[in-house]
Amino acid sequence: MYTINHNKDKNTLEVRNNANQVFGKMYLNDGASLQELTLKGHTIIEDLSPLTYANTYASSILFPFANRIKDGQYVFNDNAFQFDINQKEENNALHGLVYNKTFQIIDQKADSNSATVLLEYNETELSNGFPYTYNIQLKYVFTEDTLRLNVFIKNTDSKAFPYTLGWHPYFACDKLFDSSLDFNSNKKITLGERNITTGTQAFNYNETFKIENKQLDDCWVLESGEVIFQTPKYQLTMGSSGENNFLQVYTPPRPNTIAIEPTTGVSDSFNNNIGLEVLSAGDTYSIDWNLKII
Repeated sequence: MYTINHNKDKNTLEVRNNANQVFGKMYLNDGASLQELTLKGHTIIEDLSPLTYANTYASSILFPFANRIKDGQYVFNDNAFQFDINQKEENNALHGLVYNKTFQIIDQKADSNSATVLLEYNETELSNGFPYTYNIQLKYVFTEDTLRLNVFIKNTDSKAFPYTLGWHPYFACDKLFDSSLDFNSNKKITLGERNITTGTQAFNYNETFKIENKQLDDCWVLESGEVIFQTPKYQLTMGSSGENNFLQVYTPPRPNTIAIEPTTGVSDSFNNNIGLEVLSAGDTYSIDWNLKII
């Protein structure tokens, strides 16, 4: 039987099924990020100590933009906007606006087969960088061998706004050196100073991408929404329902840890328009990201 427990003191949600060896922990004050996940007894996402959430954005939802915006500046509909600079060492705006918001519990259900939690944040204040209101809902669905994350965005403003969307999970494994990635891509994003996109280049790697001792902070244009992370102990398939799919991969300064990030845009999308979408007043957008362990 699945159970859901809300720790009101820490404002965390824990999903558990001891028989199926499933566990998940969401931090509602940190953008409802899923910072611990076990499926079929395999620890897939874990606490990144000694690294901190303030530096890693672990499992955060990246909205209204994924990755970086150069100098935090962009122009939309002939108007100039300035985001706060939260990556001061590179003078960029980083990872959007909801990673540190507090989400509310809207619904939760648990039975013998699955557990579902629905979480929500309503933005009602206009910021200088993004002077729009919106509603964002996250639905996490846990089963024995899968996690489904549905992200639902509604433009509650009277004006259209630009956006991209991403998810920033870090995955743990015993031997990252012996792990690999499989994905379908023929283009890689080229990055210039401060990790800002400068264009694309041909990507002709036709074999399994071995991680080995590579230090990664790279992005690829995906031809399909599926990515396979193969480790010595488990295989994890990540799927996306989106039409624009990009893969950001980052190896942090922590052994046997890797960020595998599905996004709908790239760094500086608000200026280079790669993956950038516009959501009209009253309209909605929804995407599913799925994890399945074998």
